[in-house]
Amino acid sequence: LAAFRRERREQGGARTQRVKWVKGGGLGEGVEWGKWKNKERVLIFSSRGINFRTRHLMHDLRTLMPHSKADTKMDRKDKLFVINEICEIKNCNKCIFFEAKKKQDLYMWLSNSPQGPSAKFLVQNIHTLAELKMTGNCLRGSRPLLSFDPVFDQEPHYALLKELFIQIFSTPQYHPKSQPFVDHVFTFSITDNRIWFRNYQIMEEDASLVEIGPRFVLNLIKIFQGSFGGPTLYENPHYQSPNMHRRMTRLAIAAKFREKHQVKDLQKLRKKEEKTIIPEDPMETVFDTPAEEKPLEIVLVKPELKVNLKKKKKLFQRQRKRQKKKSRVGV
Repeated sequence: LAAFRRERREQGGARTQRVKWVKGGGLGEGVEWGKWKNKERVLIFSSRGINFRTRHLMHDLRTLMPHSKADTKMDRKDKLFVINEICEIKNCNKCIFFEAKKKQDLYMWLSNSPQGPSAKFLVQNIHTLAELKMTGNCLRGSRPLLSFDPVFDQEPHYALLKELFIQIFSTPQYHPKSQPFVDHVFTFSITDNRIWFRNYQIMEEDASLVEIGPRFVLNLIKIFQGSFGGPTLYENPHYQSPNMHRRMTRLAIAAKFREKHQVKDLQKLRKKEEKTIIPEDPMETVFDTPAEEKPLEIVLVKPELKVNLKKKKKLFQRQRKRQKKKSRVGV
């Protein structure tokens, strides 16, 4: 029993130190032993009050990222600086935190803990892996390719976000839970001042792409120098908060309703006004031609009575008795 335990202990220590990988992603000769040097770990969790769609999105990200860790939901009363301590306890140096507000707005924090920087996004248009529209599939734990829009290299704040995305979403090489295969792509494209995240499967036959999911849109709010706070490095001038958007929508509906009532009041006032009498135009009847008078036809013969071919309705017995009584009284 002691020898068996010693052997198991030696196997476990060797497994944690080195990871056996195969060159080219296939089985056969040419086995390479590589060290797991990049120890990036990402903590993915959320605050209380999230809905089911956010919970499924968080679970999908944990599934696609083998170097991620989970934690319990954080209370709303706690400050965001507490997350740095949670990352330290969980031995994580990156964090994806989902913050829910008013049970309808979802915010995502991407942070490099504890030094920073960190970025806050508004998450929109969420679609999860479980939806039927996503027909693709990939190996669990496989490494993804990261594809970025050329705009990421043109603006300084997008260049900072690109480096943050690379460090968070890329699976470290020789990670124990990862597979040495590349069969899907994470794409980050910029359209309408927003970052669109998509996940595609690489087909083996013709290298075409089939969407797997999840998909979501990130609307950048601010970039901070520290982790979950600190001086503001960049603030998005095109960002409009959900509260302001809902307020503008309500004001537009109210203005439309008000305009409709004003039109009705104007119509009522016009009806109450006295009608102006237009004087008669003497030239109006110049071109009127009188119609020919038809001669009157005098009918001297009495017209024949029309025969009613419809059958008379048969009276009921009670009605017949009443008619007999009336005739007797008349006699």
